[in-house]
Amino acid sequence: MVMPGPWEMVIILLIAMVVFGAKRLPEIGKGLGKGIREFKKSLREISEDEKDDNSQIEEPK
Repeated sequence: MVMPGPWEMVIILLIAMVVFGAKRLPEIGKGLGKGIREFKKSLREISEDEKDDNSQIEEPK
């Protein structure tokens, strides 16, 4: 997936400012950041749970 260049980011930001207004953008960014943090945290917890489950399984002798 190709990341947008600087001009594309500026255009996206301007469109967002027109659609949502300059006052709502920080609120939207804060909510988006919080959602991403929670998603990463849940992925980490799932990964740790899988490691714990794998370490508890004993190999047959």
